[in-house]
Amino acid sequence: MKRKKKTHKAAAKRLKVNAAGRIFRMRARYQHKLTKKRPQYKRQARRKVEVTGAERKRLIKVLNMP
Repeated sequence: MKRKKKTHKAAAKRLKVNAAGRIFRMRARYQHKLTKKRPQYKRQARRKVEVTGAERKRLIKVLNMP
């Protein structure tokens, strides 16, 4: 009997997959101590970043994407 693959729930909460199947994540260093950071950096850090390369291949397995 085949076992069902399970989605890694922690990864699923942190990542978003759009309709085209591209994976997006938040930038690092944007959670606290924002008073020290430049407004330009904070503005750019609010945007989501696409996951590419080897990291994307690994996350496809973790998220059970086809």
